[in-house]
Amino acid sequence: MGFGGVLPIAQRELVERLGWLTVEEFAELLSIGQVLPGPNVVNLSLMVGDRYFGLRGALAAMTGMLLMPLVLVLVAAALYQQFAAHPAVAGAVRGMGAVSAGLVMAIALKLLPALRRSPLGRARWMLVTLAVVLATGWWRWPLVLVIALVGGVSCAMAWRFLGARPVASRQEPSP
Repeated sequence: MGFGGVLPIAQRELVERLGWLTVEEFAELLSIGQVLPGPNVVNLSLMVGDRYFGLRGALAAMTGMLLMPLVLVLVAAALYQQFAAHPAVAGAVRGMGAVSAGLVMAIALKLLPALRRSPLGRARWMLVTLAVVLATGWWRWPLVLVIALVGGVSCAMAWRFLGARPVASRQEPSP
């Protein structure tokens, strides 16, 4: 169901269908999942499983996210090895790449409302997005370099602006 892009399915299930997370919570957990080692949606499932069902939930979520996809990928790899030279198979693989790109763009558009509360503000996060698109798509920089440079600069900017904004929980109650 989610070959090449299970993130939109996870967002639809966790936010829209089950209502376990708000769009903002989903974006926050996804952000944490992206910086942790491993697939971001597996990390997300571990965090959600742990939040609602403890250690057993985290283990069940991880098993559900890894076991069946592992079996399917192994079967697909064996079939691909047999039929890779066939033009229809090559076309199907190219088509799956386009579908995956579309799914990533769709989830990005669905998560846009979560950026309303971004400490960077609209203009700055749009500049960060433009920098990532140019660096990866136009200039063809290695992803590790883009993450280190653009990610580091945007984290530093967010840290600076978070420190500059007053937070209600930090203020002392008046006597």
